[in-house]
Order: sequence, then C-alpha cells, then structure tokens
Amino acid sequence: MKKEILENQILTSQMLYFDKPLKEVVFTGPRPTPRPGSHEMPPMALRDAIKPVELLENGDVLFRFFAPDAECVEVAGWGGGFPRDRIALTKGEDGWWSTTVSGILPGFHYHDFFVDGTRLINPDSAVGYGGFYPANFFELPSDEDEFWMLRDVPHGDLRMEYFRSSETGRVKACWVYTPPGYDENDERYPVLYLQHGGGENETGWIWQGKINMIADNMIADGLAKPLIIVMNTGYAFKKDQKYVFFPGDFDAELTRDCIPFIDRRFRTLADKHHRAVAGLSLGSSLAFRSALQHRDLFGSMGIFSGGFPIARAEYDYTEYFADPEQVNRDFDFIFVAGGEDEGFCERTLPVLDELRAKGIKITDYHHKGFHVWDVWRFCAYNYLLGLFQ
Repeated sequence: MKKEILENQILTSQMLYFDKPLKEVVFTGPRPTPRPGSHEMPPMALRDAIKPVELLENGDVLFRFFAPDAECVEVAGWGGGFPRDRIALTKGEDGWWSTTVSGILPGFHYHDFFVDGTRLINPDSAVGYGGFYPANFFELPSDEDEFWMLRDVPHGDLRMEYFRSSETGRVKACWVYTPPGYDENDERYPVLYLQHGGGENETGWIWQGKINMIADNMIADGLAKPLIIVMNTGYAFKKDQKYVFFPGDFDAELTRDCIPFIDRRFRTLADKHHRAVAGLSLGSSLAFRSALQHRDLFGSMGIFSGGFPIARAEYDYTEYFADPEQVNRDFDFIFVAGGEDEGFCERTLPVLDELRAKGIKITDYHHKGFHVWDVWRFCAYNYLLGLFQ
C-alpha cells in the first residue's frame, strides 16, 4: 500500500455525537450468518440504557461501569473539584459496578476508571480529548451556568476549514464559528482567534468550552458583538522536532497561513482593531506571544489561566511594558483572567496591579474554580463582554 495512503491525515480523524439516545441495542432472535461480503444486521430492538453517570438532585453523582468479569473497579477525578483519590465501585449481580460520590464541586470534570488496576475509558459514557488522550468527562452544573446552555435563540454555524501550513507542510483543520445570519447578509465581522490548552486540540472550545453556545446567547441578549471565532490546533511541530514549551512555531503558522486564509475565505474586518487573539493555559502563552510580536495584526488579547509573564526564556518584553503610553496605543483591550483556586489572586493580580500602577490599561477577572473548563467558560464570557466594544 502507498505510504501516502497509510500516513494520510484523514485516517486519524474522529467523530463525536450530540444528544446521545439513552437506549441500547438488544439483538433479538438467533443471529443469522451473513452472506459473504454482506453487512446484514440481525433483528434488533431498543431498551432504556443504564446511565453511566447520573446526577442526583442532592448534588451527588452516581457512577456505573459494566465489567462482569472484573475483580475491582475504581473511579477518580483529575484533581480540583473532583479529587484524584480512587473510589471503589461495588459489583451488582447484573455485571454493573456502581458507587455514589458526594462532595464533587459543580463544574466540568474529567475522570478515569481503573479496572483491575488498568486505566480504561468507560465506553458507555461521554468521551472528550484532554491530557493528550481520550478521557471520560461529565458536567455538574450550577445555577450560574445558564450562559453556556443550549437556548432557543438564533444560532451561528460551526464550519471545519482546511489550510496548508507553510511551517510544517501539513494540511491543518481549523473550526470557524460564524454568527447567526452570516449567510443571509453581506456584513463584515471582527475575528477572534481562540486557542485551546496543552493536551487538547482545536475541538476543545466547542465540545468542552461551549463557545458557540456562549456566543449565540450573548449575541441574542445584546451582550456581545456578532463576530467570527477561529479555533486552531496549537501544535506546529516539524517532523522529528523535540517537545518544547511552545509547540513548534505556531505563531508563524497562525499569522502567515491561517489569518490570510480566513481573510480570503470569510467576510472579515481585516484590521488590527477588529482582530483579537486569546487562549487558555498553554494557549494563553501562544496568544500573548502572537499579540506582542504582531502588534500590527492584533488589537486585543485575552489571557486565561496563564498568568501574565512579560519575560520568560523565550522572550522578554520588560522594556516594552515600561512604556505605558505605547502599550495603550497598541492595544484596545487587554484582558487577563483565571481561577481563584489555581492561584490567580495570589500570583497574577499583583503583577497586573503593578502594571496598572504605571498606567497600563488591563482588565482582570477571576472566578471560583480550578484550572478547568468551567472557569474558562466564565473567562470567555467576560472577555466577550468587553471585546470589540
């Protein structure tokens, strides 16, 4: 077989679903032997499925895992609102293991299952991509979370676009949110380039971050300007390149390849005052560096859960931030945010206050929570409140 076929990128493309039916297939009657070359399915029926993760009214969470031959099944969070300590499930006569866990804080929760000591995905539960591998997750919402919920409002579109990276030579996919009514008018729109964090990919802000729902709801409520949002994978490694904190030269890929492609493909307002960059964690560092290196391209930046490091091994902007008038001329909106339980108030706020004392205009926001998606949704919401206003 041709190497070009064996290594084609489409072979690793994966699909996800929306609105999972809580039914499972039950085969009825004897399974017939399929004819050679056929794909005939035996007769089947549907029955109510057992929920692998069930949110109880008192705030507890019931976990279930089907493993009839296992000797031990455990569940554990990733830390923060759902601790890493393994919790044993109890086996039932039907082969389902279960346990009810109290004290999990509201929010987004990746979690792991361990079957006889081996980490496994629960195939019956929701799966996302985080930590560089597929992982189960669930949402434990609170009354504050309506801003990212699905509502009956006009909805924008999500489009997967492809462009070639001159940095790596690979075809890259980017997800593009266009606001409600984009195809029914000839208006031009500002653009936000929004980055995921380390261990995630360009789908993160959609499946975990719900950014399209946030934008739909805010636009419908008149709280945000209609805008285009572009989400790229932040990894731009060349072949055989070793891992470094900045994953290859993503900045070059973004500014040299993606932005020109988006400006050709979509009706954008292609000037710095209508172009912003933001990201979470690793993505915030990518956003910070791109914004500072290309002050002619970006007029706004958003830094979520990344501190505000004006100097590090890869760059030093100490001298630049010593000139408040220049910074304020270059940027319309600098927004820095994070979780209170990840040290934002102790580590980041003092840095921002020192810069603001010099006269630099910086907006900050912090929300109770850890280094996790529920905090970043609040960050994005508050960033959009002030962006392009």
